[in-house]
Amino acid sequence: MSHDALPPDPFAGDPEDPARALSDPTDEPARPLDEHESAEILADLADLAVYQDLLEPRGVRGIVVDCGDCAEPHFHDWELLRSSLGQLLSDGRMRPHEPAFDPDPTNYVTWEYCRGYADGMAAHEEHSGTPHVPGH
Repeated sequence: MSHDALPPDPFAGDPEDPARALSDPTDEPARPLDEHESAEILADLADLAVYQDLLEPRGVRGIVVDCGDCAEPHFHDWELLRSSLGQLLSDGRMRPHEPAFDPDPTNYVTWEYCRGYADGMAAHEEHSGTPHVPGH
């Protein structure tokens, strides 16, 4: 989802906007990503596509990440995470976004779970000679 597709700020122009106490993320210029960081994000995007292909047909809606800043789990649907990683790649930062509304934690898995599942499927395919068919 592009930043332009988001609904308008309900506090735009309001002198009592509670967000005025926070610094604007555009106040500080983003540091361009170096070649290694860009390559890592591109690899994450490629992995994300594989994980979605494998897990979405099984009812997994996305990935959960434990936030080191607030000590709360953050639930990211597949498209939201793809958009955030794309934004990080192009802008050097991720803009804040609305959290998932009342997510069911059973519908989200960790990045490590995704990696293990994909590795297991690849090993199964190599052993059995049967390619994975999404949803089966």
